[in-house]
Amino acid sequence: MAQLRKIDIFDTTLRDGEQVPGAKLNSMQKYQIAQQLARLNVDIIEAGFPASSPDDLEAVRRIAFEVEGPTIAALARALKSDVEAAGKAVKGGLKPRIHVFISTSDIHIAHQFKKTRDEVLQMAVDCIKMAKDMVDDVEYSPMDATRSEFDFLCEAVERAVDAGATVVNIPDTVGYAIPSEFGSLIRRVIEAAPNSGKATISVHCHDDLGLSVANSLAAVANGAGQVECTINGVGERAGNASLEEVVMAIKTRKDLFHAKTGIKTKEVARTSRLVSRTMGIPVQPNKAIVGANAFAHSSGIHTDGIIKERTTYEIIRPETVGITAHQFVLTARSGRNQLGHQLKMLGHKFTEEELDEVYERFIQVADRKKEVTEEELASIVGARMGQVAETFHLEHVQATSGNNLTPTGVVRIKIGGEIVEEAAVGDGPVDALYNAIERATGVKGTLLDYSIRSVGAGKDALGEVTVKVRAKRQVVMGQASGTDIVETSARAYVNAINKAVARNGGKVRAARKKTRKKSKKG
Repeated sequence: MAQLRKIDIFDTTLRDGEQVPGAKLNSMQKYQIAQQLARLNVDIIEAGFPASSPDDLEAVRRIAFEVEGPTIAALARALKSDVEAAGKAVKGGLKPRIHVFISTSDIHIAHQFKKTRDEVLQMAVDCIKMAKDMVDDVEYSPMDATRSEFDFLCEAVERAVDAGATVVNIPDTVGYAIPSEFGSLIRRVIEAAPNSGKATISVHCHDDLGLSVANSLAAVANGAGQVECTINGVGERAGNASLEEVVMAIKTRKDLFHAKTGIKTKEVARTSRLVSRTMGIPVQPNKAIVGANAFAHSSGIHTDGIIKERTTYEIIRPETVGITAHQFVLTARSGRNQLGHQLKMLGHKFTEEELDEVYERFIQVADRKKEVTEEELASIVGARMGQVAETFHLEHVQATSGNNLTPTGVVRIKIGGEIVEEAAVGDGPVDALYNAIERATGVKGTLLDYSIRSVGAGKDALGEVTVKVRAKRQVVMGQASGTDIVETSARAYVNAINKAVARNGGKVRAARKKTRKKSKKG
């Protein structure tokens, strides 16, 4: 077989993936995911959009200067202020890249930007040159390329490469294309743009029609050298091309694509679980490669075939993507040192103070159940990564419910130096506790989604609760894990409202005043 062509994998989980409502990540969560993406051996990590906020700029900067291995990209609109922010984040980093984008479709140019074609081309060229003065590696994306007039798209590609772009990305921004059409577009751009050979041609496909992976693979078959994707396919609207699906398709059908990636596939499942837990976005059971049912067989014909010869119904070995039956087990007697060792084996790096916090939570769980599995430990760590400064600290919960009782919840919450206790009724014990939390904190929240996931097996398995809440004009995710699902549900809700308050600058004076008045009325 001829030598396989190398396809670069550009992961944008921390940027495009984070645009899912409520999935905003804090700097620690971004850093932990970036470290795992480095272990997965992605080629490029798009760490964020520095111009969007000072916090995102600092998160991108930390990743750019501390995460070894991948190129670290910062996104920027074709605006000088955006490019300045991106440069501030990655310039001088280990392997920096600035990614500049602006639309080339007439519908975007006329209605979104209210400019002419010449104006948007000049904005792109000016910002590419500006970025090139800061870093050697510059990527350019003509947004909404699949709805752009072909000759103008080729002109944009040519002008971008002449200005210094080392990568030109052809995005299907609204998921409009179908595979045969998109593959042909990539081939035609490569052939028509005279200097396209001086830059890597990349693709970024959205899943609005469920074709993002198929379109990405069609692009690879037609000459694309980089694929932009996300873990579990997370992203705005219907999401992005799924990294694990693109990678495993290329690996499994290298005979067709004559290509390979550098991904360490045994890290795929672990990365998928980390992103799912951290973002609070469950992976559907029938999801290809990483879903719970991806390697499950129930049909008699299928199980008989697997027993006789695995390849009859499995084209991928579970072990290839890191799914195995083996898990280490910890108990309350394992000790802090052993816990630290197992966390290190899982790829987590903690300071002594941070390890103390994880150990405290681990002991609380281990005291309630005999054994703590690898997946349960990962859930405990993930919940800790999702913590923010606690404006409200849940001290105590109590709930009563029954078929002949009105569900009642009592909470005791610490707010600064005050202890506030409130009770409320509801449709069930969890609803009652949420109503009591609202009364105690003074923060009105609307529950948009509530999910429980069993982490591990057995009746004493850890429960992981994820809530999506609208509070203080923010949509936020809250998470917690524990053996008592009612208590865990309360902690997840408090986690969410703490995030909402933190994003509003920690303003709780009005809420606390309102709470005291309620308490006096009894």
